[in-house]
Amino acid sequence: MQRNLTAGSLVGIYAKLSQAWQTQNSLLCVGLDPEMAFLPEHLLESSTPYFDFCSAIVDATAPYVCAFKPQFAHFAAAGRETELAEVLNYIHARYPHLVTILDAKRGDIGSTATYYAKEAYERYGADAVTLSPYLGYESVAPYLAYAERGLVVLCRTSNPDSNWLQNDPADTEPVFARVARRVAEWNAQGQCMLVAGATYPEELGSIRQLVGNMPLLVPGIGAQGGDLVAVLQHGLDPQGTGLIISSSRGILYAAAANGERVTADFAQYAANAAAALRDEINKNRDTT
Repeated sequence: MQRNLTAGSLVGIYAKLSQAWQTQNSLLCVGLDPEMAFLPEHLLESSTPYFDFCSAIVDATAPYVCAFKPQFAHFAAAGRETELAEVLNYIHARYPHLVTILDAKRGDIGSTATYYAKEAYERYGADAVTLSPYLGYESVAPYLAYAERGLVVLCRTSNPDSNWLQNDPADTEPVFARVARRVAEWNAQGQCMLVAGATYPEELGSIRQLVGNMPLLVPGIGAQGGDLVAVLQHGLDPQGTGLIISSSRGILYAAAANGERVTADFAQYAANAAAALRDEINKNRDTT
């Protein structure tokens, strides 16, 4: 289902995202992917180093973004799920106008999917969560039951090894196109978004044609080498929005030198990097 995200009748996640695009004048999303090896020395003795690091990043970059995207595995692998919940609570309390996307890439059916949805939306309070469509509608339905929340379905991911499944030349229609069509059918309440990697801008454009104004989460700018100008040319909707352009390492670790720990002034470096990328996006979308 195609929806115009400037319409006054929007509710739920689409309304919140549309408002964030407009009030922030930004399509930028900062990924929150903390790693102990890169945290500044002064946080290593903290009992909550991931929260301290991410909350400082959030405060520094909030003026320049429409969304934040905490990565579940970065917290869970270190046994810091409580800090993940605290980070999301912090964003909701301080910056309730910004969208939160829990990057968990869930994909299961039955009661497991129901509990995963409960975890994402109730335990962590995320506005949206990333999902795999491999198991079909049964794996997505429990998330759609939360009418005010969003789901971001993997469609055309940015990693190079995805071709064997997502765009095999032997397929009559690429899998990514079939996913886009099907998710558009599931989008009766205006909750669905798609992941469309910056490393495949022409395919991103094909997805845009298939799903109309559905929001697209775009990883792959920065470290993965995605072409920002091409992404904007192929992916913007008629209102000059429609994209959530995600950057993680290039902003989080802007203060790091040669893969070392960030310095104590990491938050200011992150703010400068976020402002520069926001401005670059806006400069190019104004001329697209």
